[in-house]
Amino acid sequence: MATIKDVAKQAGVSTSTVSHVLNKTRFVSEDISTRVMAAVEALNYAPSALARSLKVNHTRTFGMLVTTSTNPFYGEVVKGVERRCYQHGYNLILCNTEGDIERMHANLDTLLQKRVDGLLLMCSEVEEKSFDLFGRHQPVPTVVMDWGPTDFPSDKIQDNSHHGGYLATRHLIEQGHTQIGCLTGPLDKLTAQQRLSGFTQAMEEAGLIINPDWIIAGSFECEGGEAAFNELYLRGPLPTALFVCNDMMAMGVINTAHKKGIRVPDDLSIVGYDDIKLAKYITPSLTTIHQPKHRLGQQAVDTLLDKIQNKRTTNQVIQLEPTLMVRDSVKTLTP
Repeated sequence: MATIKDVAKQAGVSTSTVSHVLNKTRFVSEDISTRVMAAVEALNYAPSALARSLKVNHTRTFGMLVTTSTNPFYGEVVKGVERRCYQHGYNLILCNTEGDIERMHANLDTLLQKRVDGLLLMCSEVEEKSFDLFGRHQPVPTVVMDWGPTDFPSDKIQDNSHHGGYLATRHLIEQGHTQIGCLTGPLDKLTAQQRLSGFTQAMEEAGLIINPDWIIAGSFECEGGEAAFNELYLRGPLPTALFVCNDMMAMGVINTAHKKGIRVPDDLSIVGYDDIKLAKYITPSLTTIHQPKHRLGQQAVDTLLDKIQNKRTTNQVIQLEPTLMVRDSVKTLTP
């Protein structure tokens, strides 16, 4: 593989001149520039990105740790991250933690060895204590996306999950429902807690009774929705409506209800959360709370760039607001 010294020798110039021609850092005459570029082409020379990164002390590369899931929500966010990185001329190294702390630690060490300029963390299934791993590696600029301990020293991009839970429940109430249940995600996760608190606020404001038998925690997966609905079914009479705290769970509920002869929305109305792309293509199409997933990814990259380029030392929390997407999974009970 040709080196910059080989190019300089063939062009009859110094290595610094070759560098100035390639990087356009100083005026070089047209004749010399032509000779240098001819030597580059003849030798098939490609500048070393690693050598350049060591010299300028940045790699134009971000690392992203994500806990993979069958939930397409994560893939849609990653797409927003990757697109924004490309627009700004950055590379993205994506590492899957699979919710394992040892694997997370190994991935983090790998990213730091590759001298990434910043980190994006989207590890919503990892226990809060594992975030201590990242604290030891500061001051690498870091953005926590979607979820994270409030005391972790980083920028954060968060969904206003409380408001989303409130919007979902308020919509069911406005459609005439008074017997409403909530299938939450794992209640050790901040997002699940906040969505449940939004549900509670809407019910209390409307003066409606919250039946504890209709509040069941599950995982944020289709299987979690299936298991939670089966438990709800065994507890006795069903509510007329459910706020299900993410779309994957909601799809599990719709499928399980259908197997039991329960029709959505005629017998049971459902509102989901996330507005994944599949939500409008299932039957019935799912009324849900829209999270701006691409904007979440883009905002995370922009926030990281702002911290790096402006050498910002303070941390900020940016909250993205959810909106209601009305489709076909809710029946109107009022005239």
